[in-house]
Amino acid sequence: MTPHLLNLGVHILAGSAAIVLGLYLLGKPKDAIHHRRRGRVFVLLTFVVCLSAAIGNALFRFLPLFAVLTVLVSYQLLSGWHVIHTRANGPDRIDAGLLLGAAAITAMLVRRLFADGATVGAAASVMVSTLAAIAILLAYDAARWLFPRRWHAALWRYEHVYKILGCLFGMLSAAVGNTVRVGQPWSQLAPSVLGVIAVLCCWVRIYRAQRGAVEMRPRMV
Repeated sequence: MTPHLLNLGVHILAGSAAIVLGLYLLGKPKDAIHHRRRGRVFVLLTFVVCLSAAIGNALFRFLPLFAVLTVLVSYQLLSGWHVIHTRANGPDRIDAGLLLGAAAITAMLVRRLFADGATVGAAASVMVSTLAAIAILLAYDAARWLFPRRWHAALWRYEHVYKILGCLFGMLSAAVGNTVRVGQPWSQLAPSVLGVIAVLCCWVRIYRAQRGAVEMRPRMV
């Protein structure tokens, strides 16, 4: 087996396992202990997916769309996992490094993509939407440094959900792009739409839980 096929096999197996586990976790109640344990497995599998994708793009075959998806999913994974540890403290040096690194890599990719004409054609809509997602995410994470400290305690759960679900549906979008030939590029955009719906549903649940917790606090007389 050639190194390229070995890397591709690892990528497919890890990606398939990560998608199945991610969808399973999405549909299960968020029991703290089990969610954390299985969440670590999801993060590990997704990291393998991102690493193998980066290796494939760098050493074997550069695919513009999947290079951009690799940057997006990798950044969402690392920053979405790290926010669990910072929580109310807000962004730290690791967040700064991730932000600057992702911005630099994205800028280099954009320069190459426009030079090669990769943003023109049937997959242009997927490419542009993915680049827009990266830009919005980087802009938000840059703005976090200006937030009042009290905001971070309220917002970190929303951020974690958005970024980790973004990883899940980003991988699903890449899988559809590689396996479904009907209705492209719209069929590849469908997982992104489902991801937005899933994020909004989770955000509503978080908001209701936070609101309920506030209402249950004893009032000062």
